[in-house]
Formats: sequence, structure tokens, C-alpha cells
Amino acid sequence: MEQQDSTARPLTKASDFGKLEHGCEHYRRRCKIRAPCCDQIFPCRHCHNEAMSSLINPKDCHGLVRQDVKQVVCLICNAEQQVAQVCSNCGVNMGEYYCDICKFYDDDTTKGQFHCEECGICRLGGRDKFFHCKKCGCCYSTSLYDNHSCVENSMKNFCPVCYEYLFDSIKGTRIMKCGHTMHMDCFHAMAEQNQYRCPICSKTVFDMSGVWRSLHEEIEAVAMPEVYQYEVSILCNDCNNTSKVRFHILGHKCTHCNSYNTRRISAPDNQ
Repeated sequence: MEQQDSTARPLTKASDFGKLEHGCEHYRRRCKIRAPCCDQIFPCRHCHNEAMSSLINPKDCHGLVRQDVKQVVCLICNAEQQVAQVCSNCGVNMGEYYCDICKFYDDDTTKGQFHCEECGICRLGGRDKFFHCKKCGCCYSTSLYDNHSCVENSMKNFCPVCYEYLFDSIKGTRIMKCGHTMHMDCFHAMAEQNQYRCPICSKTVFDMSGVWRSLHEEIEAVAMPEVYQYEVSILCNDCNNTSKVRFHILGHKCTHCNSYNTRRISAPDNQ
């Protein structure tokens, strides 16, 4: 009897043919979608939106509603068909992960895709690592459960830096202490420019205690000329309280929370 080669590769299932070999810069998948809004074929929703947003005539610009996709084209056999996970012609899985609600295909399941019923769309990262905050209206990391400031529908807004819609963005997001959200990349870019306040509400988003301490010492060491020795009213951006303090060109400290993230709200009181 002929001895079998124990090093022989296991047979690949027909449904796995071409897995991870096709797709675009956004997703690995074995199909393209036909956009019902313009009747054109694209690798994915994001490819469609990027192409349509770059059109010269603004009236032609539009986005694709993912749930409206009805037809896909298999990249293995080129058969156009109704949306489904398995190609009706050649039998391959057009996406190892498939959501019939979002019409979403992806062969790279290491992303931990899952569909959130309350968001109404698919998310990445693993269902067990996220929870849906009903007030904020979005899925957040479980590390933020009972550990973030809720702002109603905070994710259903545009990033205050790049102005891309946050709710279905494929970029990572950052939830700031104030509860407002922005792209993680935009948050880091803001920090590199020494911008320490939320662009929406102006509250401090970093630990500024060391900066406030140094600023206080500098103010104590630099006396203002007599002509500038008067009081002004200030509003604290962090605690929203008002105070009356001595004017100083370097800054004004809130008497309630000791923050220097304040603004003047009155003319000099030197009468």
C-alpha cells in the first residue's frame, strides 16, 4: 500500500476559493456592488462615495445608502445577482462576514465585525468589547461604560476638525471628557498644535493641572502696572461659573475650579 504524504495541504472548500485575494483598499471581498442611486458598479460603498464626492458638478455628488443595495457582481465568475452571501452561480462565499441588513461583505473576519440593531449598521471590534449608549446613540468601548459624559446623539454629528460625518466613519473616534466626539487622528493633530480645548464647547480635554500651576507661578511673579490693577468678570469654560478677579495679561484663574480656561465677560471695573 502506498504511504500517504502527511505534509499534503488540506483541500480548500469551494466556498473559500479566492478568499482574501480580492477587494479594495477598504475591504477584502469577492464581489462588487451595483449602486442603485447611479446604476454604476463599485468595489464598496466607500469607493462609491469617494468617486461621487469628487464630481465637478455639486448637484451630481451623493452618497450611497448601504441598505438600498440590491445587486452584486461576483468577482470569481462575474455573475451579477441579487445580494446574498453565497454566489448563486459558482458557489463561493462573496464575503466570509456578511450582513443581510447592511449588504456588507468582508473576508477579513479578524476585524470582529458585528451588526448593532440599535445603531442600525455594522461595527468593528467585537460585540463583546462594545456597548450601545442609548443617549449618545452609538456603540462605545466597554471601558467607557458608566465612565463617560453623555451628550445626546453625540456621534450623529460631524467631526469638528475635518467635518466628516462621525456616525458611520471608518476612522477611529475619540470621546472627550466633555462627551463630544471627534476623529482620533484629528484629536492628535489638535494636540500637536497645543490646542487643549474642545472645539465645540471649549472645555479642557487634557490634564492641564501642571500647566495651570506653572501659569499661576508666573502670574504671581509678574506684577501688573498700577494702571492695569483692576478687576474683571470672567466666565470659566470648564465649570461654567462666573468670577470677579484681578486683571492680568497672562490669564485669569477661576475661583471655583482653579482653571485658567476662562474668558472675560466684562469691561475693566476700575471705577
